[in-house]
Amino acid sequence: MAMPPRDASLRDPVALRHPPGLSTLFLTEMWERFSYYGNRSLLILYMTDHVHGGLGLDVPVATAIYGLFSAAVYLTALPGGWLADRFLGAQRTLVLGGVVILAGNLLLVVPETAAFAIALALIAVGSGLLKPNASAIVGQLYPEGGFRRDAGFTLFYVGINVGAVLGPLICSSLAEHTSWHWGFLPAACGMLAGLLQFRLTAHRLGEAGRHPNPPPPAAHGPGAGRRRGRRWLLGGGLALALLGTLAWVTLHGTLIALARVSASAISLLAVVVILGVLWAGRLDADERRRVLVIVLLMACSVLFWAGFEQAGSSLTLFAKDHTQTHLSSLDADIPVGWFQSINPLAILVLAPLGSALWMHLGRRGRNPALLRKVAASLALLAGGYLVMAGAALHCRTSGLLVSPGWLVATYLLFTLGEICISPIGLSAVATLAPRRFSSQMMGLWFLAAALGNLVAGLVASGMGGDALERMPTTFLVLALASLLIAGVLAAIAPAIARCLASPTVPAEAQPP
Repeated sequence: MAMPPRDASLRDPVALRHPPGLSTLFLTEMWERFSYYGNRSLLILYMTDHVHGGLGLDVPVATAIYGLFSAAVYLTALPGGWLADRFLGAQRTLVLGGVVILAGNLLLVVPETAAFAIALALIAVGSGLLKPNASAIVGQLYPEGGFRRDAGFTLFYVGINVGAVLGPLICSSLAEHTSWHWGFLPAACGMLAGLLQFRLTAHRLGEAGRHPNPPPPAAHGPGAGRRRGRRWLLGGGLALALLGTLAWVTLHGTLIALARVSASAISLLAVVVILGVLWAGRLDADERRRVLVIVLLMACSVLFWAGFEQAGSSLTLFAKDHTQTHLSSLDADIPVGWFQSINPLAILVLAPLGSALWMHLGRRGRNPALLRKVAASLALLAGGYLVMAGAALHCRTSGLLVSPGWLVATYLLFTLGEICISPIGLSAVATLAPRRFSSQMMGLWFLAAALGNLVAGLVASGMGGDALERMPTTFLVLALASLLIAGVLAAIAPAIARCLASPTVPAEAQPP
């Protein structure tokens, strides 16, 4: 359906309403994130527990597993997007992903090590099928792009964080009072609720994500056979490289070595996919420029998530080992997993304000440039790590447990940074990506998050037990690196904005 002209749409309250399908995707992603973050709040604690029925793993091994799992959740988004684009469509792929996640969640309830490993693999695969396609459908609900899409993605992000608040609170409380495996059960119930809700309300989505995207006309023209041959050759080479890597790690390596090799492999995969889109995607000049901006956003995303995702590993270990969790006034202990609800709870308060702010600034033509928002996110991340460096230094010098206020302040700064990069990045990718590669570009965005999560796990491998001596330096390095990149982005933001201001891209579809 064609949108009204720009000026009319800004005056028409109907044109500014969000489509009804947004509520379907809001609730689907809410329950999926309830499932994921509920499980995540327990993983490191369960794997490192030697006393109460946990796996009893050393911290470096547990954080390597955590990093590999959280990276795989995002890494599988790339084939999940490709499957939707080429074969199933985003809606059917999303449902398939939810079913696979549900199977993995049910296996976590089984108190067997083998079941735990299979469960993590299933959850990672299912998340890769569901996440990029839910986001891609949201983008298709706003074909006109612009600040209205920004606001829609920010509200969608509220749904993510409703689930992320409730998951750790419920799962951690149940694990504290029963057992680890019963603590994993609510996650399965949440995913089942999300699937049922989607099936009952999918009609609100209309045609968005219902069918796979058609290949470009050149896919059937002259030279199509040679292009298919090159793709098969490239795919075969990547498969052989992957098999060789797995064989080497199996014979000579450890889980930590696998995590390091996987980081290199993910980087190589991202480069190959990007070059493939640029080389064989039959892009025009505008599309090529916009894909290159997505690449820049991906690089920033890797750094942001490498810092942010310490929340589930090193910061959880800091909360367990170095933070006062006993409430003397109530004579009760705070479950360590509850700290992971601070960030999504703050999102619930601040994200609607962010959505309103982008709408307000957009109506007045004062919406900040895309890269300035990303620069702000990295500066806020740096602020959080400066706080954590102070907390670790205070703990090291005094020998006492620190107040929970240090972690609360850190998570609040992280939250402000997340609002400036995550929903805005989703919106930018949905806006900038060529339509026939929309889900694959969304998969690349999550691929960057996968690499960031994997790097986060590697950084956290030196943070357990007696690693307090290294914590202030590590946190300070993360802060300084983030500040440096933020400064560079702020400097180049005007040039990138001019590059994207193409006359062939409608004004309403310009990136946020």
